[in-house]
Amino acid sequence: MTRRLLIVAHAPSPNTQRLREAATRGARHPDLEDIEVVVKAPLDAGPDDIRACDAILLGTTENLGYMSGALKDFFDRSYYAVLEEKQGLPCALYVRAGHDGTGTRRAVESIVTGLRWRWAQSPLVLCGDWREGFTDQVEELGLYLAAGLDAGIL
Repeated sequence: MTRRLLIVAHAPSPNTQRLREAATRGARHPDLEDIEVVVKAPLDAGPDDIRACDAILLGTTENLGYMSGALKDFFDRSYYAVLEEKQGLPCALYVRAGHDGTGTRRAVESIVTGLRWRWAQSPLVLCGDWREGFTDQVEELGLYLAAGLDAGIL
């Protein structure tokens, strides 16, 4: 049975686009056989995408100590529409933070708690100046989430 991983990631810059591509690359690892990966920008994703997925990977920038407006808009349009039917949805998050990412992480965690989704692993916060290793970390996050789906443990 093919399982669907939805990646909803805000990518306004070349580096954040690289992060979204890394998440996708990890999730589409050739050793994973029964995973369909759907990648959307937050403004293009909505409740129907959530209903159709078996897990979700969220990506956002830190904007003024909060998640991106685009990801917030995604949650605003989707929250009540999926609240009852997608409880327990496995999820993961990466944050590209220029500072410490605390406010961004806390805001997304609050929404995820309200939705009653469950963390497949702790949020990944990529702090400070850009480092090439960020893409490796996000690729691993995508791989581990997809592998958990593929193995039937999520």
